Amino acid sequence: MQITETNAEGLKREFRVVVPAGELEEKVTSRLGEIGRTIHLRGFRPGKVPMQILRQRFGTSVLGEVLENTLQGTSAEAIREHNLRPALPPKVDIVSFSEGTDLEYKMSLEVLPDIPEPSFADLDIERLVVEVPNEDVDRAIERMAEQQRKTEIAERPAESGDIIVVDIEGRSGEREIPGAGGVDRQILLGAGGFLPGFEEQLTGASAGEHRTVRVTFPEDYGVPDFAGKEAVFEVDVKEVRQRLPVVIDDELGKAVGLENLAELREEVRQQMQRDYGAASRLRLKRSLLDKLAQSYDFAVPPGMVELEFDNIWRQHEAEKERAAQSTEATAEPTSAPGEEAASTDASSGEPAAVATKADEGSGPGDTPAGDRQPDIKEGEQALKADYRRIAERRVRLGLLLAEVGRSNNITVTQDELNQAITREARRHPGYERQVLDFYRQNPEAVANLRAPIFEDKVVDFIIELAKVEERKISPQDLLALPDPDANEPEDSGSEPEATASD
Repeated sequence: MQITETNAEGLKREFRVVVPAGELEEKVTSRLGEIGRTIHLRGFRPGKVPMQILRQRFGTSVLGEVLENTLQGTSAEAIREHNLRPALPPKVDIVSFSEGTDLEYKMSLEVLPDIPEPSFADLDIERLVVEVPNEDVDRAIERMAEQQRKTEIAERPAESGDIIVVDIEGRSGEREIPGAGGVDRQILLGAGGFLPGFEEQLTGASAGEHRTVRVTFPEDYGVPDFAGKEAVFEVDVKEVRQRLPVVIDDELGKAVGLENLAELREEVRQQMQRDYGAASRLRLKRSLLDKLAQSYDFAVPPGMVELEFDNIWRQHEAEKERAAQSTEATAEPTSAPGEEAASTDASSGEPAAVATKADEGSGPGDTPAGDRQPDIKEGEQALKADYRRIAERRVRLGLLLAEVGRSNNITVTQDELNQAITREARRHPGYERQVLDFYRQNPEAVANLRAPIFEDKVVDFIIELAKVEERKISPQDLLALPDPDANEPEDSGSEPEATASD
């Protein structure tokens, strides 16, 4: 075999590979011999089929098999000989080949870049520390008590604050209002969750009473078909229930499976602490990735960027389609009017696409469609340029994190994977067995779980080496900070982070 490097520009490599005809013929003959030892052909004893017959019967298919194996084997050998680290599988184009002649093909690939030796000792990042105030715990307990609030039947007309149990049907003209009807619906009077005048017309109703409620949809109602139109609701009141006072005591703790109120307060505090800690970590991680993106600038394989961009754009288009379908769905209400109703390819360790922000749309609504086309096209091109920049950043960060993990022997253990799979199963109550079977039968799905675990371990490793300054902050101030994932295309410092795997 003859291997000649024909291009070594940047991260691109091209080779001309020639495999002698004699080598191919030797492989074909060997493979036909293997078939002859096991094949059963009429008129011949096993292992005694003449080579000429074997070649007539199986020559074409064996030649194709040998060609495929040769392309795979020789391209892998060329990569090994030149100590290359491919970013993506190589592309092979056959230049010339026919039976009895040399095989000549061209192989092109992109290689992983040489990544600068990272140093994190001078990396300054800030960790926000939240201490949960007692008042926040009190408010959370009060909300839980409100949810557990008991009611009892009231032998009197309904008052504001009561719950009435009704059978209800709603129409606008001859048209039934979808989702407005129901049996044994509960309505909290005075909650203000309905159209103006709706609850007031039911105040004073008694069990067993029928009332006809007439209301008008606002002119700016979200469903154009009903905006400004009158609606009529036929309501049969079945029960009037008064709410008992809110009680906060040990029974509240027992109602949610705990021993007493003190244990409930501690559980609520810890859960809030975990939630604030997760929000704080997200900002710490984003700050870290932003600093890394600013500190490390090296060439990345264009093919990887293109794949990442394609994934981002597909997700953008899917999100835009879902938004359009959601808009169409609002043409029909689904409830009574006004009622309150993880990547990375783990096998290669390269970055994969993550979800992105959907297009907000462009062009004024009152401009003729034909006149809007240039603006829409220019807007789409600008958005693609933003997403391509995000894709390049993700690939670069992914390669950097992957290199840090590789050089520091950071791996994802089977136990960590099992815990992640168990968490996924718990997210689907009643379908745990199906979820476990899915991951057992789909290694690619397991790889998608491995990637974020690996990334978090690498991030934790870097944070341990960096200079981290802690700053105390109130929960309100933390939640008031801008969402680090909002407005990704517009905010050059807040693109979605790349992922990497071991």
